[in-house]
Amino acid sequence: MADYVLVHGAWCGAWCFEQLAGELRAAGHRVVAVDLPGLGADAAHLHPGITLSDHIAHVEAEVARAGFDRFVLVGHSYGGMVITGLAARLGSRIDTLVYVDAFLPGDGQSLWDLTGDWEHAHYIDGQKHTPGAIAPLPGFADPRLTPHPLLTLVEAVRLTGEEAQVPRRIYIFATGWQPTPFARFAQAVRQDPAWEYHEVGGRHFVMADAPDDLRTIVLGAAAG
Repeated sequence: MADYVLVHGAWCGAWCFEQLAGELRAAGHRVVAVDLPGLGADAAHLHPGITLSDHIAHVEAEVARAGFDRFVLVGHSYGGMVITGLAARLGSRIDTLVYVDAFLPGDGQSLWDLTGDWEHAHYIDGQKHTPGAIAPLPGFADPRLTPHPLLTLVEAVRLTGEEAQVPRRIYIFATGWQPTPFARFAQAVRQDPAWEYHEVGGRHFVMADAPDDLRTIVLGAAAG
């Protein structure tokens, strides 16, 4: 049995991991699928002051609440920022980091630093009716998506050295979404022996587009 912590991306909630979480539990594992502050089931509490640090601290608190000692930490998209920040706090307790078509920041980098002009324009224009909270990206029409707090995208991740204690790192790249901001991270880790690299078909929401591949990879993250 292994323990898993699943962290969703921007505008989403724990609902996006419903199928994967169920499959992991059916295989005998314990799972916490987190709703980040102001998102998912907590969307009613969204406010412009929510930061990346708040999201990281919330996941840390959920790990403590679940009583997990060692665990596999999975992050999708923006969730890559959160799991990197948590690894800088709890790296010695994390068996595997799994980045699912996710941002992979270095020390002192924010998500804003890792995106381009098109995304930046949306982050600004998407606040016209909800200052401090950005509307979902165009093209993502799921009615469950909700506005995302701006400050989480402009606060930088700070590494501590603790993240180096994580023994396994996996990157999953979705090849069917173009243009994608994640190709640069795929390129960086593809030939790096410190990483396990996988490509899956389909678009950015790997949980919906490649669920079987995702389940196999994530189950394998607890092996060895």
